[in-house]
Amino acid sequence: MTSTCYIIPASSLLLTTTLLAAPLGPTQCLEVTGDAERLACYDAAMSRVQPEPETATVPLASKTASEQGEPTPGPSRRAAGHSMLDTAWELEPSSKLGTFIMRSFRPTYILPVFYTPTPNSSPINNSSTPSIGTSDRLQRTEAKFQISLKTKLVQNLFKDNGDIWLGYTQTSRWQVYNRELSRPFHETNYEPEAALVLRTNYDLLGWHGRLLSLSLNHQSNGRSQPLSRSWNRVIAGVGLEKGGWSVVFRPWWRIPESTNDDNPGIENYIGRGSVTVMRQEGDHALTLTARHSFRFGNASRGSVQAEWGFPIKGNLKGYVQLFSGYGESLIDYNYRNNYIGLGFSLIDGY
Repeated sequence: MTSTCYIIPASSLLLTTTLLAAPLGPTQCLEVTGDAERLACYDAAMSRVQPEPETATVPLASKTASEQGEPTPGPSRRAAGHSMLDTAWELEPSSKLGTFIMRSFRPTYILPVFYTPTPNSSPINNSSTPSIGTSDRLQRTEAKFQISLKTKLVQNLFKDNGDIWLGYTQTSRWQVYNRELSRPFHETNYEPEAALVLRTNYDLLGWHGRLLSLSLNHQSNGRSQPLSRSWNRVIAGVGLEKGGWSVVFRPWWRIPESTNDDNPGIENYIGRGSVTVMRQEGDHALTLTARHSFRFGNASRGSVQAEWGFPIKGNLKGYVQLFSGYGESLIDYNYRNNYIGLGFSLIDGY
């Protein structure tokens, strides 16, 4: 029978012997030739325990919506965990997006059908100017569209609160189906606005006070006399929320005009303030806005407008608008009328 002799390297024998014997010293590892064995020897000599590999973790709050498996909020969607007013005006510190980012202001929409049973073909400005008796034969059905955007000019004016916004809204009514008059634009209103918006935190009859604002607003139709209409206002704003409801009160004061007032007494028709109630259920958005002159008797005038945005497909939404009262447009500020509009919403106003 043949015997087999195994030769054990001196370095391995030394490592095995020292591991079973007295505590190691660093100098004992010098004779170990294998890199892995020598590193293990040094670790044992220094009583070093190899740490477990770390797993990189990202706090949930710092992950993006797509990393959390949630849809990224678009311009017409309310961000998860934020209210409508917070999403619209970036009230909380965690909601701040910075300056000079274009955002939606009021709803942006197009209504191919905007119908009234009694179009006003002879607008007057309620002054000494006689009735304008235009020969325009306006059709009952026209198109209406609105573009409304805002951007933040200054953020955190008072530590972590107080933002200055600049907004612009343009609303046009277009006699697009009126071939007889070469499809003219019936009326376009231009409305720039600068606003200081503050975050608030108080409770009032179960409602949470979220917003306080002060705005300088100009609105005009860019036309010459006798069809010119324009006015300037200082507007205060108070916003409250409760559950899925938001309410915004906006009283205003008209800056006095000179003796050449384009639309005298406009505040007695369009009003001296408004209240807007908003509700969002999933992709359905409901808005009701009422304006009033804050007068009684024959001077009690104003308007009511209801809007409903509902999903059609993807980001495309249907849009329904109902209006009754004075001031649907500046040219008709003192003419009472009713309208219904059907179309599409491109961007929500909150």
